[in-house]
Amino acid sequence: MAETTDVVIVGGGIAGLCTAYYLARAGVTSTIIEKDSLGSHASGFAFGELTPSRGSGIPGPLAPLAMEGLRMHPELTRALREDTGIDPGFHLRQTLVLMFTEEELAAERATLPAEQGLGCYGVRWVEAAEARAMEPRISDRVLAAVCLEGPGEVDPYRLVLALAGAVEKRGCTIRTGHVTGLQVEAGRVRTVRLETGEIPCDRAVLATGPWAAEAATWIGTAIPVRPLKGEIIRLRASGPPIERRVSRGHHYAASKPDGLVWAGTTLEEAGFDDGPTEQARQSITDGLVAMLPSLLDAQLVEHTACLRPVTPDWLPILGPVPGVEGVYLATGAGRKGILLGPPMGKAVADLITTGATDITLDAFEVGRFGGDELTP
Repeated sequence: MAETTDVVIVGGGIAGLCTAYYLARAGVTSTIIEKDSLGSHASGFAFGELTPSRGSGIPGPLAPLAMEGLRMHPELTRALREDTGIDPGFHLRQTLVLMFTEEELAAERATLPAEQGLGCYGVRWVEAAEARAMEPRISDRVLAAVCLEGPGEVDPYRLVLALAGAVEKRGCTIRTGHVTGLQVEAGRVRTVRLETGEIPCDRAVLATGPWAAEAATWIGTAIPVRPLKGEIIRLRASGPPIERRVSRGHHYAASKPDGLVWAGTTLEEAGFDDGPTEQARQSITDGLVAMLPSLLDAQLVEHTACLRPVTPDWLPILGPVPGVEGVYLATGAGRKGILLGPPMGKAVADLITTGATDITLDAFEVGRFGGDELTP
């Protein structure tokens, strides 16, 4: 006899877990289906940066969702810590964005007023001397920096563990399985199909990260999500911790509570290959040493890689699936998955429980890409 549930969530990353969490808080049980293990891809291997003032679509359509993410994370951390005893480690961390060239100076000057206008936290221009006083190890090549006073940060792995514990405590089920499709009757989802059986349900949430495109034929609509590979190295370095996050372009470094310096990252179009590479390690090391020359002799401890889900316009896909009642998408958060996970999950949970959400979803509809029709 097939099991039943109110909602089936396909995918056990940050988007799927947050959806289950906010559904559970509203009294709705769900079953999460994960083909590997929870947070075993981007969600569990990310740095955990929560910076809503920068990135594609900011300023722009992503800014309100990103700022809501930073607003939600402190409360989520407190609630999860009380529920499970696991602390996701939310804290604020000052960030220095370094500039080495005249082109970088011009680009930062051009975008600074808009970033300041968002009002997320203090954003100010810092001359080279002050930047070195804040972090004496930065390179002498630094011409200036932008100081972000209040971005957040969490431990993504502990966040995943805490969310999993909280949803199970509220009666949700987490199971391993490979979803192969949906049964749709009269324009409404009736069943989620697995290799080993099926689960009747009234609602289904597709939160499958970089694998979202595989579900296109299930819903009759193209889902233009692709994997973007990113790698991180962890180093043991002498000297005091790097208290401020230091960044330049897509390179960054900071000390974590484990006592190691985490440095990243890469932007690799490598398909679904998630293995760490020597080339990526060298690229990250070169970027790190350019910012912090004294770390040249740091000892490599760990090297990880993950796949982030990205869309053609670098905005997430979030909301109901057109033409298939009861099915919702929550994917495509790119490099901001940890930041956007809570508001994405809350928005979908609100749609399921009340039929509406305070978060404006127009810019995130799957139909914005033209909605190529496929045969379900």
